[in-house]
Amino acid sequence: MPERRFNEKKTTQAAARFLALAGGGMNYMLLIKLLYLLDRRSLSRWGRPVTGDDYFSMKYGPVLSEVLDLITGMPDPNCASYWAKHISDPVHYVVELTADPGDDELSEAEEDVIEATFKKFGCYNQFDLAAHLHQMLEEWQPVEHGRIPITYGDILKAIKKSPEEIAAIEEELSSLSDVERMFSPR
Repeated sequence: MPERRFNEKKTTQAAARFLALAGGGMNYMLLIKLLYLLDRRSLSRWGRPVTGDDYFSMKYGPVLSEVLDLITGMPDPNCASYWAKHISDPVHYVVELTADPGDDELSEAEEDVIEATFKKFGCYNQFDLAAHLHQMLEEWQPVEHGRIPITYGDILKAIKKSPEEIAAIEEELSSLSDVERMFSPR
């Protein structure tokens, strides 16, 4: 299984695009679901996610772990994250775009998928979308308490990739992770 490499800048830019499409703010549970659907579609189309986050089945559907931590975690007063410089802390479960992070990390094709995902699912409220995803996503497992990991393989199997395609995608993602690790600052 490939090691995931969370890309906070790219994730922030994708989240900012969703927030802009929603008029500047939205319920953070809805935002997390939209980001999950973006990654799922990206895996289906190109064999790679946009965010590089870890996914989990939780009570109200799939969750991106790092994004949830960025939204609900305790901020470090000495070090504002890239996310925190552009997206507000939640107020009554709503996050807002506070500054434009740009879009230099996103490809035009990824921006198109963000817009298509928002067009299809952005009109839902968070609980209706969670209920819809419970029916739609084969990789999600019911959870009353805690969380269950969702792997790339789980998603790829659910979107009907063959075992050979899954193995090839996982191998490529593992190789990309190795290259990123070699060139990332320590």
